[in-house]
Amino acid sequence: MASTPNTPANPDLTPLDPNAQANTDAAKAAGYSAENITVLEGLAAVRKRPAMYIGSTGEQGLHHLVYEVVDNSVDEALAGYASRIDVTIHVDNSITVVDDGRGIPVDNKVINGVTMPAVQVVLTILHAGGKFDASNYKVSGGLHGVGVSCVNALSEAFDVEIWRDGFAWEMDYAAGDPISELRKMGPSTRKGTKVHFLPDKTIFSVTEYNYDTLANRLRQLAFLNKGIEITLTDERQTETKTGEAKTQSFKYLGGIAEFIKLINKGKAVLHEKPIYMEAERDNVAMEIAMQYNDAYSETVFTFANNINTVDGGTHLSGFKTALTRTINAAGQSLGLFKDVKENLSGDDVREGLVVVISVKLSQPQFEGQTKGKLNSDIAGTVQAFVNERLGAFLEQNPQVAKKIINKAIDAARAREAARKARDLTRRKGALDGGGLPGKLADCSERQPDRCELYLVEGESAGGTAKQGRDRKFQAILPLKGKILNVEKARYDKMLGHEEIRAMITALGCGIGKDDFDVSKLRYGKLILMTDADVDGSHIRTLLLTFFFRHMTELIKRGHVYIAQPPLFRIKKGKFEQYIKDEREYVNVMVKRASDGMVITHGEGGARIEGADLTEFIGRLNEYLGFLDKVNKRLRNEDVTRAFTELFAHGGATPAKKEDFQSPAKLEEMKTKLQALAHEAQFRAVGEPVLDEEHQTWSVSFTDAQGAERKIDWALANAAESRQLLGKYAQIESQLKGPFHISYAAKAAVPTPAAGSAEEAEATSQAEMDEADEVAQEEGINETIAAAPGTAAETKPGKRSNRASQDPVEKKTPREVFEYVIEQGRKEYQVQRYKGLGEMTAPQLWETTMDPERRTLMQVKLEDIAATEEIFTTLMGEDVESRRRFIEENALDVKNLDI
Repeated sequence: MASTPNTPANPDLTPLDPNAQANTDAAKAAGYSAENITVLEGLAAVRKRPAMYIGSTGEQGLHHLVYEVVDNSVDEALAGYASRIDVTIHVDNSITVVDDGRGIPVDNKVINGVTMPAVQVVLTILHAGGKFDASNYKVSGGLHGVGVSCVNALSEAFDVEIWRDGFAWEMDYAAGDPISELRKMGPSTRKGTKVHFLPDKTIFSVTEYNYDTLANRLRQLAFLNKGIEITLTDERQTETKTGEAKTQSFKYLGGIAEFIKLINKGKAVLHEKPIYMEAERDNVAMEIAMQYNDAYSETVFTFANNINTVDGGTHLSGFKTALTRTINAAGQSLGLFKDVKENLSGDDVREGLVVVISVKLSQPQFEGQTKGKLNSDIAGTVQAFVNERLGAFLEQNPQVAKKIINKAIDAARAREAARKARDLTRRKGALDGGGLPGKLADCSERQPDRCELYLVEGESAGGTAKQGRDRKFQAILPLKGKILNVEKARYDKMLGHEEIRAMITALGCGIGKDDFDVSKLRYGKLILMTDADVDGSHIRTLLLTFFFRHMTELIKRGHVYIAQPPLFRIKKGKFEQYIKDEREYVNVMVKRASDGMVITHGEGGARIEGADLTEFIGRLNEYLGFLDKVNKRLRNEDVTRAFTELFAHGGATPAKKEDFQSPAKLEEMKTKLQALAHEAQFRAVGEPVLDEEHQTWSVSFTDAQGAERKIDWALANAAESRQLLGKYAQIESQLKGPFHISYAAKAAVPTPAAGSAEEAEATSQAEMDEADEVAQEEGINETIAAAPGTAAETKPGKRSNRASQDPVEKKTPREVFEYVIEQGRKEYQVQRYKGLGEMTAPQLWETTMDPERRTLMQVKLEDIAATEEIFTTLMGEDVESRRRFIEENALDVKNLDI
């Protein structure tokens, strides 16, 4: 007989499995049940997991916000409705993007039964936009409708202004949510959209925009879309001559042909004008520019709908196939292959080639959200196009054709020599025995992700590193002398260089397009460890040139690092401490010197001591640093200080333009200059002069060397001047001399709680105190501070040199700072490291190689075009461009060894 199931008390409930309730109870007991499932709606998912949408919350993601907004404006230009895009970086690192397109629609749209303006739909709902309709945007980089809505979600403030339908419209947002209605403003004849946003500081780890990063991207967009004008203005910086905000304008009527000229700047080219091809076939607009230089590497940039397809795709494969076939056909017809046994390979015909391939098509298909590879099937279209156009060019320009083909023939001959040299660099299998460089001290670990290879400058430092390393996971490869500059060397010559061959063999991943396999890399981290001097910097640059030119994938995948050995070691008795840089050194010295120190200043004898003193010295150091930078322009510290005192107003904008819009302040500056003229030996001090173009006044003086120095709004509004005046305003009241420095008796200090930050600091201080005691036993005089109200005591036979000494008088803030640093390092041995060989093996391990305590700098590749230009400038053949680079950056050099 069939049994009847029990009927639940609530007839709407479905009968449960007898074990279901037990399973639910068990899930709750384990802390995981239906209550733990969270559904994120709207833009909440973007704020919760921003890296999924913009790549990261660091510098890359921060700049990606700008790209998303600008790309929308570019899409308007591609559709034929916009011709100008203006991007502005404001002083608070907010961004404004303005275009003259059609403007985001403002009419209403019903979404899920809710009526809202179309602009709100675009800015607050994911996968909403005009890019899904091919009739609206024939060509577009945006496909998924998530770009600008993500920018809105990740901004603490987001404002949009639209000029459309004869009126201006405004709407405000915060963290993705509208905080105002769409407002219809007054009538306007303008058309376009203005977007202003401030990235959310609670989401982004980096909130300061890099001007060069944005400039490179915007320049690239201008190249790819000839005729569009894009401007970038940075209100944080000012032009030296005008004092106005730094502005660049990008407009290239020649399009990607001018891009090619920029990349080849400073290189010797085989033909003066780039080969340029443009056509539209099968609904694909194709634009290709190419030019050969006398270098040995190829540089290829591919774009689809303005998106940099870094991994290539069908447009690149079609071009490569056509290029190889066309050049081989041209070589046969010109009779240049008499001494060549076989046809030229793809690598041969691309040696020294710089090419930009840009295609624009409707509804492209990419591989992944990052759009790094184009999957749309257009290889045949591109191939037929290149075959026809390039073949016709080579036929019509035989002299250019001969230069290109002869270079490829030379490359083919070198390829055979390189193949033989490359065979020597290949690592033998595990059963072959050996195969690794003899001077490589390998590690015992065989899991690559756990292994590190140190490329060490010099045999001596390499020997020290071998002794100090952890043999389990750290391998050492010493490099003798400076390696070959691969920027100027052919492939076979590079492979014949002993040190480079040793590196390639040790890495195990091969080299060249045919042999390189990153999966065979034997070490997860490649760490460049060189001395902290000019030669060390040069060797590091040579190594980076090699990796960039021949193993770029290692940089892209984050395998390359630079070791950061300490710059200082301070020692006293048994106590020693390593200090990584100048800033930390100053902090340590100040902290030690200011213990018990009292500074009185000014006529009233105001006191600075304790935590206030430490803070003052820190700010004084920053102030002096900017004073030195501004002084590079004026070349007289007394004049620079007078300028600072006169024009500082405090606040966020310490210099006021009004000060330069009338001659009154400049008259005061002239009086100060005249008072300094005799001692500084000025040749002349001029009268205030009006700059009619900018309606601002200036005053100048001629220094002892005959150079004219000008004090004007351009100087006052320069970035370093703004910083200087701001720092001065913070400590202005404490900069009045004379200064008297003395030491007071110490008070008893309560014992900090165990495990607290105060205890850790006290422990560090205790080590210093112990060092002091040891130093006393060795005969170094040191005062023992007494409690307040009692005389300072000294150990029998010891002489007090702090609390008992007479106050020291100093006249200027710089003298005060130097005296404090001097007191901090007193009785300490301070060593400034320049070479790794100055350290013992335990010291090198402790400071530079121990994963628990070392600092590594990861090498990243964020802008290939900019990197290409800097390596060509610094390591290439063009001496003139290198000279200009040195002249432009000379004032920013630090720690130059002469």
